[in-house]
Amino acid sequence: MTFRKKTADLPLSGARVLVGRARHQASALSASLKALGAEVLEIPFIEIRRPASYQLLDSALKELRQYDWLILTSVNGVDAFWERMKKLRLHPSHFQGVQVAAIGPATKKAMEGHGIKVSVVPKEYVAESVVASLRRRVKGKRVLLARAKVARDVIPRELRKLGAKVDVVEAYETVVPRASRARLRAALKNSARRPHVITFTSSSTVRNFVALAGLRAASLPARLQGIHFASIGPVTSSTLREFGLPVSIQAREYTIPGLVQAIQKLRA
Repeated sequence: MTFRKKTADLPLSGARVLVGRARHQASALSASLKALGAEVLEIPFIEIRRPASYQLLDSALKELRQYDWLILTSVNGVDAFWERMKKLRLHPSHFQGVQVAAIGPATKKAMEGHGIKVSVVPKEYVAESVVASLRRRVKGKRVLLARAKVARDVIPRELRKLGAKVDVVEAYETVVPRASRARLRAALKNSARRPHVITFTSSSTVRNFVALAGLRAASLPARLQGIHFASIGPVTSSTLREFGLPVSIQAREYTIPGLVQAIQKLRA
Protein backbone atom coordinates (compact mmCIF):
# COMPACT_ATOMS: atom_id res chain seq x y z
CA MET A 1 0.00 0.00 0.00
CA THR A 2 1.10 3.55 -0.52
CA PHE A 3 0.60 5.24 2.83
CA ARG A 4 3.63 6.71 4.55
CA LYS A 5 4.89 5.31 7.82
CA LYS A 6 5.21 7.68 10.73
CA THR A 7 6.12 5.26 13.50
CA ALA A 8 7.96 2.11 12.49
CA ASP A 9 6.63 -0.10 15.29
CA LEU A 10 2.91 0.45 14.56
CA PRO A 11 1.58 -1.73 11.71
CA LEU A 12 -0.93 0.81 10.35
CA SER A 13 1.05 3.96 10.98
CA GLY A 14 0.43 6.46 8.19
CA ALA A 15 -2.75 4.72 7.04
CA ARG A 16 -5.89 6.84 6.85
CA VAL A 17 -8.96 4.61 7.32
CA LEU A 18 -12.55 5.69 6.85
CA VAL A 19 -14.96 3.84 9.17
CA GLY A 20 -18.51 3.88 7.90
CA ARG A 21 -20.33 2.01 10.67
CA ALA A 22 -23.33 3.50 12.42
CA ARG A 23 -22.21 6.12 14.94
CA HIS A 24 -23.03 4.08 18.05
CA GLN A 25 -21.17 1.04 16.67
CA ALA A 26 -18.03 2.64 15.27
CA SER A 27 -15.99 2.78 18.47
CA ALA A 28 -14.78 -0.84 18.58
CA LEU A 29 -13.51 -0.82 14.99
CA SER A 30 -12.03 2.67 15.31
CA ALA A 31 -10.27 1.88 18.57
CA SER A 32 -8.67 -1.26 17.14
CA LEU A 33 -7.41 0.61 14.08
CA LYS A 34 -6.08 3.51 16.14
CA ALA A 35 -4.23 1.08 18.42
CA LEU A 36 -2.38 -0.14 15.33
CA GLY A 37 -1.38 3.41 14.39
CA ALA A 38 -4.06 4.27 11.81
CA GLU A 39 -5.58 7.71 11.45
CA VAL A 40 -9.32 7.06 11.64
CA LEU A 41 -12.04 9.16 10.05
CA GLU A 42 -15.58 8.29 11.14
CA ILE A 43 -18.39 9.12 8.70
CA PRO A 44 -21.41 6.85 9.21
CA PHE A 45 -22.90 5.34 6.06
CA ILE A 46 -25.83 3.91 7.98
CA GLU A 47 -28.22 5.06 10.67
CA ILE A 48 -30.32 2.77 12.86
CA ARG A 49 -33.89 3.85 13.51
CA ARG A 50 -36.92 2.44 15.22
CA PRO A 51 -39.47 0.93 12.85
CA ALA A 52 -42.67 2.76 12.04
CA SER A 53 -44.54 0.27 14.22
CA TYR A 54 -43.61 -2.34 16.83
CA GLN A 55 -46.98 -4.06 16.54
CA LEU A 56 -45.76 -7.30 14.94
CA LEU A 57 -42.66 -7.54 17.13
CA ASP A 58 -44.65 -6.91 20.32
CA SER A 59 -47.26 -9.48 19.36
CA ALA A 60 -44.55 -12.06 18.71
CA LEU A 61 -42.81 -11.31 22.01
CA LYS A 62 -46.03 -11.77 23.97
CA GLU A 63 -46.42 -15.18 22.33
CA LEU A 64 -42.73 -16.08 22.43
CA ARG A 65 -43.27 -19.44 24.12
CA GLN A 66 -45.19 -20.64 21.08
CA TYR A 67 -41.96 -20.57 19.06
CA ASP A 68 -39.33 -23.29 18.93
CA TRP A 69 -36.56 -21.05 17.57
CA LEU A 70 -35.63 -17.38 17.70
CA ILE A 71 -33.10 -16.18 15.10
CA LEU A 72 -31.21 -12.91 15.52
CA THR A 73 -28.98 -11.62 12.75
CA SER A 74 -27.34 -8.56 14.34
CA VAL A 75 -26.55 -6.80 17.59
CA ASN A 76 -29.04 -4.14 16.51
CA GLY A 77 -31.73 -6.80 16.47
CA VAL A 78 -30.75 -7.92 19.96
CA ASP A 79 -30.88 -4.34 21.27
CA ALA A 80 -34.32 -3.73 19.77
CA PHE A 81 -35.57 -7.09 21.01
CA TRP A 82 -34.63 -6.37 24.60
CA GLU A 83 -35.87 -2.80 24.49
CA ARG A 84 -39.31 -4.14 23.65
CA MET A 85 -39.05 -6.96 26.20
CA LYS A 86 -38.42 -4.31 28.87
CA LYS A 87 -41.20 -2.09 27.56
CA LEU A 88 -43.65 -4.98 27.70
CA ARG A 89 -42.33 -6.02 31.14
CA LEU A 90 -41.49 -9.51 29.93
CA HIS A 91 -39.00 -11.51 32.00
CA PRO A 92 -36.20 -13.68 30.54
CA SER A 93 -38.15 -16.68 31.84
CA HIS A 94 -40.43 -15.96 28.89
CA PHE A 95 -37.78 -17.77 26.81
CA GLN A 96 -38.56 -21.13 28.38
CA GLY A 97 -38.58 -23.77 25.64
CA VAL A 98 -37.24 -21.40 22.96
CA GLN A 99 -33.86 -22.09 21.38
CA VAL A 100 -31.82 -19.19 20.05
CA ALA A 101 -29.64 -18.97 16.93
CA ALA A 102 -27.29 -15.98 16.49
CA ILE A 103 -25.57 -15.15 13.22
CA GLY A 104 -22.16 -14.51 14.81
CA PRO A 105 -20.13 -14.11 18.01
CA ALA A 106 -21.01 -10.45 18.58
CA THR A 107 -24.73 -11.21 18.34
CA LYS A 108 -24.28 -14.22 20.62
CA LYS A 109 -22.39 -12.13 23.18
CA ALA A 110 -25.10 -9.46 23.14
CA MET A 111 -27.81 -12.06 23.72
CA GLU A 112 -25.94 -13.90 26.44
CA GLY A 113 -25.36 -10.56 28.14
CA HIS A 114 -29.08 -10.71 28.94
CA GLY A 115 -28.72 -14.18 30.44
CA ILE A 116 -30.09 -16.10 27.45
CA LYS A 117 -28.24 -19.15 26.17
CA VAL A 118 -27.50 -19.25 22.45
CA SER A 119 -27.74 -22.76 21.03
CA VAL A 120 -26.47 -22.18 17.49
CA VAL A 121 -23.80 -19.95 15.95
CA PRO A 122 -22.93 -20.98 12.37
CA LYS A 123 -19.38 -21.62 11.21
CA GLU A 124 -19.59 -18.69 8.80
CA TYR A 125 -21.45 -15.59 9.86
CA VAL A 126 -23.81 -15.24 6.89
CA ALA A 127 -27.45 -16.11 6.29
CA GLU A 128 -26.66 -19.20 4.21
CA SER A 129 -24.65 -20.67 7.06
CA VAL A 130 -27.49 -20.01 9.53
CA VAL A 131 -29.76 -22.07 7.29
CA ALA A 132 -27.17 -24.87 7.03
CA SER A 133 -26.81 -24.98 10.81
CA LEU A 134 -30.56 -25.40 11.30
CA ARG A 135 -31.21 -27.68 8.33
CA ARG A 136 -32.07 -30.79 10.35
CA ARG A 137 -33.64 -28.98 13.28
CA VAL A 138 -36.56 -26.93 11.97
CA LYS A 139 -38.95 -29.23 10.12
CA GLY A 140 -42.40 -28.69 11.58
CA LYS A 141 -41.05 -26.03 13.97
CA ARG A 142 -42.15 -22.44 14.52
CA VAL A 143 -39.37 -19.93 13.94
CA LEU A 144 -39.28 -16.23 14.80
CA LEU A 145 -36.82 -14.09 12.84
CA ALA A 146 -36.28 -10.56 14.21
CA ARG A 147 -34.36 -8.41 11.76
CA ALA A 148 -34.07 -5.11 9.90
CA LYS A 149 -36.94 -3.81 7.79
CA VAL A 150 -34.96 -4.41 4.59
CA ALA A 151 -32.85 -7.57 4.55
CA ARG A 152 -32.01 -10.56 2.38
CA ASP A 153 -34.76 -13.21 2.33
CA VAL A 154 -32.40 -16.18 2.39
CA ILE A 155 -33.24 -17.33 5.92
CA PRO A 156 -37.07 -17.28 5.80
CA ARG A 157 -37.22 -18.59 2.23
CA GLU A 158 -34.88 -21.52 2.78
CA LEU A 159 -36.22 -22.47 6.22
CA ARG A 160 -39.75 -22.59 4.81
CA LYS A 161 -38.50 -24.96 2.13
CA LEU A 162 -37.25 -27.17 4.97
CA GLY A 163 -40.71 -27.32 6.50
CA ALA A 164 -40.45 -24.59 9.12
CA LYS A 165 -43.19 -22.05 9.82
CA VAL A 166 -41.32 -18.75 9.86
CA ASP A 167 -42.60 -15.42 11.16
CA VAL A 168 -40.49 -12.39 10.18
CA VAL A 169 -40.82 -9.28 12.33
CA GLU A 170 -39.27 -5.87 11.88
CA ALA A 171 -37.11 -4.89 14.86
CA TYR A 172 -35.41 -1.82 13.37
CA GLU A 173 -34.68 -0.13 10.07
CA THR A 174 -31.53 1.23 8.48
CA VAL A 175 -31.52 4.55 6.62
CA VAL A 176 -29.03 6.78 4.83
CA PRO A 177 -27.66 9.41 7.26
CA ARG A 178 -28.08 12.56 5.17
CA ALA A 179 -25.78 14.53 7.48
CA SER A 180 -22.86 12.40 6.24
CA ARG A 181 -23.20 13.47 2.60
CA ALA A 182 -21.20 16.72 2.70
CA ARG A 183 -18.51 15.26 4.99
CA LEU A 184 -17.97 12.22 2.79
CA ARG A 185 -17.77 14.18 -0.45
CA ALA A 186 -15.33 16.65 1.12
CA ALA A 187 -13.13 13.81 2.40
CA LEU A 188 -12.99 12.16 -1.03
CA LYS A 189 -12.06 15.41 -2.77
CA ASN A 190 -9.46 16.62 -0.25
CA SER A 191 -6.07 14.96 -0.82
CA ALA A 192 -5.10 15.68 2.78
CA ARG A 193 -8.21 13.88 4.06
CA ARG A 194 -8.76 11.28 1.34
CA PRO A 195 -8.74 7.81 2.92
CA HIS A 196 -6.39 5.03 1.90
CA VAL A 197 -8.91 2.41 3.09
CA ILE A 198 -12.70 2.49 3.43
CA THR A 199 -14.37 -0.18 5.57
CA PHE A 200 -17.71 -1.82 4.78
CA THR A 201 -19.48 -4.01 7.31
CA SER A 202 -22.70 -4.84 5.44
CA SER A 203 -24.31 -4.55 2.03
CA SER A 204 -26.31 -1.60 3.35
CA THR A 205 -23.14 0.33 4.07
CA VAL A 206 -22.04 -0.20 0.46
CA ARG A 207 -25.31 0.99 -1.07
CA ASN A 208 -25.51 3.97 1.26
CA PHE A 209 -21.89 4.92 0.56
CA VAL A 210 -22.63 5.05 -3.17
CA ALA A 211 -25.72 7.19 -2.51
CA LEU A 212 -23.85 9.54 -0.17
CA ALA A 213 -20.86 9.88 -2.51
CA GLY A 214 -23.23 11.06 -5.25
CA LEU A 215 -21.36 9.20 -7.96
CA ARG A 216 -22.86 7.28 -10.85
CA ALA A 217 -22.04 3.60 -10.93
CA ALA A 218 -20.10 3.91 -14.19
CA SER A 219 -17.80 6.58 -12.74
CA LEU A 220 -17.21 5.03 -9.32
CA PRO A 221 -14.03 3.04 -10.03
CA ALA A 222 -12.28 5.97 -11.73
CA ARG A 223 -13.32 8.58 -9.16
CA LEU A 224 -12.21 6.36 -6.27
CA GLN A 225 -8.98 5.13 -7.80
CA GLY A 226 -6.24 4.37 -5.29
CA ILE A 227 -8.62 3.71 -2.40
CA HIS A 228 -8.71 0.19 -0.97
CA PHE A 229 -12.14 -1.22 -0.17
CA ALA A 230 -12.21 -3.44 2.93
CA SER A 231 -15.11 -5.86 3.25
CA ILE A 232 -16.22 -7.82 6.32
CA GLY A 233 -17.29 -10.85 4.26
CA PRO A 234 -18.43 -12.37 0.97
CA VAL A 235 -21.95 -10.91 0.89
CA THR A 236 -20.61 -7.39 1.40
CA SER A 237 -17.88 -8.07 -1.17
CA SER A 238 -20.49 -9.18 -3.70
CA THR A 239 -22.36 -5.88 -3.24
CA LEU A 240 -19.15 -3.88 -3.75
CA ARG A 241 -18.53 -5.72 -7.01
CA GLU A 242 -22.10 -5.00 -8.15
CA PHE A 243 -21.05 -1.34 -8.20
CA GLY A 244 -17.81 -2.10 -9.99
CA LEU A 245 -15.69 -1.53 -6.88
CA PRO A 246 -12.69 -3.84 -6.44
CA VAL A 247 -12.41 -5.69 -3.14
CA SER A 248 -8.83 -5.23 -1.96
CA ILE A 249 -9.46 -6.63 1.50
CA GLN A 250 -11.88 -9.28 2.77
CA ALA A 251 -11.89 -10.61 6.29
CA ARG A 252 -11.30 -14.35 6.62
CA GLU A 253 -13.42 -14.35 9.78
CA TYR A 254 -16.51 -12.23 9.18
CA THR A 255 -16.15 -10.11 12.31
CA ILE A 256 -14.74 -6.71 13.28
CA PRO A 257 -11.49 -8.28 14.63
CA GLY A 258 -11.27 -10.27 11.39
CA LEU A 259 -11.65 -7.10 9.33
CA VAL A 260 -8.93 -5.31 11.32
CA GLN A 261 -6.60 -8.28 10.86
CA ALA A 262 -7.23 -8.29 7.10
CA ILE A 263 -6.42 -4.58 6.82
CA GLN A 264 -3.25 -5.11 8.80
CA LYS A 265 -2.19 -8.01 6.57
CA LEU A 266 -2.62 -5.95 3.41
CA ARG A 267 -0.33 -3.27 4.82
CA ALA A 268 2.30 -5.87 5.70
